[in-house]
Amino acid sequence: MSKPANQPVVFILSDSVGETAEFVVRAASSQFNGGNMDIRRIPYVDDKKTITETVMAASEVKGIIAFTMVVTKLQEHLLAEAKRFSVPVVDIMGPMLDGLSNLYEHQPKREPGLVRKLDDDYFRKVEAIEFAVKYDDGRDPRGILRADVVLVGVSRTSKTPLSMYLAHKRLKVANVPLVPEVEPPEELFQINAEKCVGLTIDPDQLNGIRRERLKSLGLTSQANYANMERILLELEYSEKVMKRVGCPILDVSNKAVEETANLILDMFRKGGSTS
Repeated sequence: MSKPANQPVVFILSDSVGETAEFVVRAASSQFNGGNMDIRRIPYVDDKKTITETVMAASEVKGIIAFTMVVTKLQEHLLAEAKRFSVPVVDIMGPMLDGLSNLYEHQPKREPGLVRKLDDDYFRKVEAIEFAVKYDDGRDPRGILRADVVLVGVSRTSKTPLSMYLAHKRLKVANVPLVPEVEPPEELFQINAEKCVGLTIDPDQLNGIRRERLKSLGLTSQANYANMERILLELEYSEKVMKRVGCPILDVSNKAVEETANLILDMFRKGGSTS
């Protein structure tokens, strides 16, 4: 396929997707007559034959090759073939890899596709955070069946902050408040008990936390929410539900969110439970 008159051709060779090189090429080309050019991307290059064919094609149209290949043997073959056919080549990542090698004081892995892996990891985190927000505080019991982890407990046992912390670790978390007057969702008894974690707390500490919460809302600390009899009733009820589910129970008294989250992560890594 021949190129339109006066339109330069840039071939992009990559042992991954090639998006990084194309972005750089387009950004650079915007400085020249509005970036009018023919960009031909060849992704997932893992053999010398493809490289040679691309170099020959670039030679025929007097184009150039931009590349982000990190595998040494492929780089060397490209440079040799480009020299043989007098095709200009631009190494997009090489100078940065050299600079970072000095910064890190060791050589790069030279493994294709690591940027894509990082992107996938980022999107998994975003998905988990969105999941935690959507299924926070028992808003939709359907989330219980889809979650990696389900947290249950009375109000002010750190269910929401724990959900967000674990979401940043790429876990999809739903949390369900346990209230004596409200029957727990049926989905809670349909999941594997090891996916569920019950949260309990010392009654006196919970009383103090709830009193402070009421003050922050401008309400009297004498409200039923912070009444000790009410707190004991809720904790007793929540324990019955947790035992019915058969899930491990963690005491969050005097524990930071990070500490409790790490205990939960340890439980899931080991594939076991704790009490």
